Amino acid sequence: MRHDLPYAQPGQTIGLFGGSFDPPHKGHVHVSREALKRFGLDRVWWLVSPGNPLKARGPAPLPRRMAAARDLVTHPRVEVTDIEAKLGTRYTAETLKELCRLYPGVRFVWLMGADNLAQFHRWQQWEWIMGNVPVGVLARPGDRISARTSVAAQRFRSAKLPASAARLLGQSDAPAWCFLNVPMLDVSSSAIRAKGGWK
Repeated sequence: MRHDLPYAQPGQTIGLFGGSFDPPHKGHVHVSREALKRFGLDRVWWLVSPGNPLKARGPAPLPRRMAAARDLVTHPRVEVTDIEAKLGTRYTAETLKELCRLYPGVRFVWLMGADNLAQFHRWQQWEWIMGNVPVGVLARPGDRISARTSVAAQRFRSAKLPASAARLLGQSDAPAWCFLNVPMLDVSSSAIRAKGGWK
């Protein structure tokens, strides 16, 4: 195990919450806490990405976003990481393959908002992700219908767990995914940037 990566024990279930976090905000923290509780995770790792391949404009510098995220996160089981920068991976599928190799015996769950599920089929190797790592989807305001009718939701509809079985997600063999409606904070990174709160 590389000493510059977060520690995890075999048998643990780790939620991976990836994004640009440009900027991080209390909505990200809220989603992390809900995921810990509802999906029965041992820990959540934020994967603060060097950049989003689907976005034309680059985010703020990684050290700035990492520092802001660490200032924000106080939960003892939520850890802010720059794993993708350390591994040199650009796409989620690459990152997941590396993590599965580096952490034998650890179970990973990919976490995302419903807005990401709606366009998940645009991600590189998205079918590999769904087929190899359980996915937990947390609803955000306004994204529920498009997510439920998305290409990914339709393609993998037989692998969907009911919300009542959400705590089983981390122990389920992929493909497995669960869509949760949770009380959400109506805050977004793009809205914060638009108001000039993050320059």
